[in-house]
Amino acid sequence: MTGKIEPMVGRYVHVDIDGTPHRIYFEEAGAGIPLVCLHTAGSDARQWRYLLADEEFARHFRIIAFDMPWHGKSNPPDNWDGSEYQLTTARYTQTIRAFCAALDLDRPVVMGCSIGGRIVLNLAIDHASEFRALIGLEAADFQTPWYDTTWLNRPDVHGGEVCAALVSGLVAPQSPAAARMETLWAYRQSGPGVFKGDLYFYRVDGDLRGRTGAIDTGKCPLYLLTGEYDFSCMPEDTLRTASGIQGAQVTIMEQLGHFPMSENPLQFRRYIAPVLNHIQQQS
Repeated sequence: MTGKIEPMVGRYVHVDIDGTPHRIYFEEAGAGIPLVCLHTAGSDARQWRYLLADEEFARHFRIIAFDMPWHGKSNPPDNWDGSEYQLTTARYTQTIRAFCAALDLDRPVVMGCSIGGRIVLNLAIDHASEFRALIGLEAADFQTPWYDTTWLNRPDVHGGEVCAALVSGLVAPQSPAAARMETLWAYRQSGPGVFKGDLYFYRVDGDLRGRTGAIDTGKCPLYLLTGEYDFSCMPEDTLRTASGIQGAQVTIMEQLGHFPMSENPLQFRRYIAPVLNHIQQQS
């Protein structure tokens, strides 16, 4: 065989989420400290393929990226009746905890981006003792919405094309063209109403203002990294959030936007490598 085979392996795990069975697709590579990666709104775990293929990280971490229900290769549950999908803080938190329990992960590290970064903050508030460390990319307690979602998921609008167009400006101008287009391609393939349903959490239900002061970084370290070109979660949003969390470690990433792990993997690696190395040394 002459073709290059990447190291990640994809499988399905059956997970009970609040009494409802789900079949969740995930990919993993490496061995060691479990590192669970959460994708952005309307996308899927393909965003983490560069991290999964990183041989150096895989020597010390069991890197796991899963598709949330309704996303990528994870279908809605069998009892779904076609009703509108709407992600809530409670359901998002339940999904992550149930997935980690199903794989029997021992105090995993969780790293999430965008909506994944927001839910990381909620994990730090309510479930810190379950995790070794938490990493929020493009994370803040709240951002004032800059977009209108009322026209999404309409028969006269191609939702995927519109979602990709909407987020295209969030990619930093220095990002390589191929990585930029790969990031946007996943948005073009998003299921009907999924991006809108995710944004219900991001815009409405996931407002954590007034709650993040309860985060105890002595119990679970918290790392917040935000791209300088992100105008959805601006650096000012992350810095404001971190100012109320004693011990939170903040980095503003140069030449990166809202999708650092997929839009410019090499540049992102320069920032995430010291974080992962520090977690490894502390474990």
